[in-house]
Amino acid sequence: MSTLLEVSGLVMRFGGLLAVQNVAFNVNSDEVFAIIGPNGAGKTTVFNCVGGFYKPTNGNIIMDGKDITGLTSHKVAQHGLVRTFQNVRLFKKLTVLENLLVAQHTHIETSLWRGLIKTPGYRESERQAKIEAAKWLDFMDIREYANREAGNLAYGHQRRLEIARCMITKPRLLMLDEPAAGLNPQEKRKLQLLIDQLRREFGVAVLLIEHDMSLVMGVSDRIMVMENGKPIMTGRPDEVQNDPRVIKAYLGEE
Repeated sequence: MSTLLEVSGLVMRFGGLLAVQNVAFNVNSDEVFAIIGPNGAGKTTVFNCVGGFYKPTNGNIIMDGKDITGLTSHKVAQHGLVRTFQNVRLFKKLTVLENLLVAQHTHIETSLWRGLIKTPGYRESERQAKIEAAKWLDFMDIREYANREAGNLAYGHQRRLEIARCMITKPRLLMLDEPAAGLNPQEKRKLQLLIDQLRREFGVAVLLIEHDMSLVMGVSDRIMVMENGKPIMTGRPDEVQNDPRVIKAYLGEE
């Protein structure tokens, strides 16, 4: 198993606030790596630095041997790293199918001239995009909602569509920001199965932030625990559950 993502010496300052300090971790290919910690621990800040939404003050982010430190989210995605958000971000007025077609815009011949005259290359790209979208509609079990506006889907289905929209870009690393937020217990169980299935069938590594500990413990290979902007330990789920530092961070001391 090779290292896909390597983060070292990550520091993020907002004015006088040191939000993240000296964070270092790596994610292996085909691995589910989770970042957990109490509210305000710095998890989302780390996510935003890795995903290209923040430019870190210091540190290095290496994706598959290439330095992506400080690149914009669009450029980061071109290196095979895509993410979801805690609050689902879909094109809510577009249909479910249209959301998946838009996500493939970089793979379709979209120049105005080719689109106007419908060149054979344009038509073939469009056909392939629809085939790929149909595949993910089936995989996520949302085919029946293909022509429904995304904003009118049940929340659990919106989550699955958001993950499908990421996966249709063929990423190497999928970043999931609290994917269980707002889901009921049955939907959370399905989500755990889905994450494991994506890893096994598509060889995608997963970087996960999540508050639901049953999901984290059930799906993760390794877990990094953060407190006050710093990592306090990294280990297997069983090691994390029994570590006194983790228990102290979550439960406090008498």
